[in-house]
Amino acid sequence: MLTGVGRSESAQSDLAAGSSPGADLTAPLNEDLVLALLDRRDLAPEALEQLGQNSAALKSRKVRVAIAAHPRTPRHLALRLLRHFYSGDLMQFGLRPSVAADLKHFAAQQLVTRLPSVTLGERMMLARRASETVAAALLLDKELRVARMALENARLTEAAVIKALLRPNAGAAFVEAVCHHPKWSPQREIRLALLRSPHTPLARALEFARNLPPPLLRDVLHTSRLPEKIKTYLRENLKQRTREISPRTSISARRRPPK
Repeated sequence: MLTGVGRSESAQSDLAAGSSPGADLTAPLNEDLVLALLDRRDLAPEALEQLGQNSAALKSRKVRVAIAAHPRTPRHLALRLLRHFYSGDLMQFGLRPSVAADLKHFAAQQLVTRLPSVTLGERMMLARRASETVAAALLLDKELRVARMALENARLTEAAVIKALLRPNAGAAFVEAVCHHPKWSPQREIRLALLRSPHTPLARALEFARNLPPPLLRDVLHTSRLPEKIKTYLRENLKQRTREISPRTSISARRRPPK
């Protein structure tokens, strides 16, 4: 709890109620009073600047978060505070609906930058609950269980999974996890990305290839990084499919009555 040195209870109550507009907000204030002030959506940017210089108030984690998240906080002040947030606070900040998009992006980038030094437990938590940007970065985590948790993140998008699959450092374990994932593996664009990955197992590559139109499969295999043996097998399988389709097409054409 912050001390309320130099202020009477009545003066602090007046300040919280907004009846002391000229009050010095750099003087020591208790945490509850500062949070009450920050609940006011009409608080002037100048007042927020003063609170941002209040060293006693800024000792409170709740106060720092509330100042950064206030809609009228000057951007430079919010950015300065965000640089010193704990990882959990950065995550929660980035998920607030009222926070400006650029500040959310900055918070996410701060988290991504810190990931190499974040503990396994924190990475697991972030993979499950953080924004798409953070979850996407954790798809290629050195611990497969973190990547698996990120795949379950409700905010993760198809585009983020595809981008991770096509990264040169996407490992075999991650690729196989996507190959068998009940949500991601049935999606056509994900399957196309998997057919371009060097780590997709033959059985899954064959399954995905069978459901693609021949022209599209040929284009995918042309730029695929699958092992040559697998690509050769898929091309042979494609030729067989084409031969099987051609006779049926010819018979159907012959049976069609003349106009």
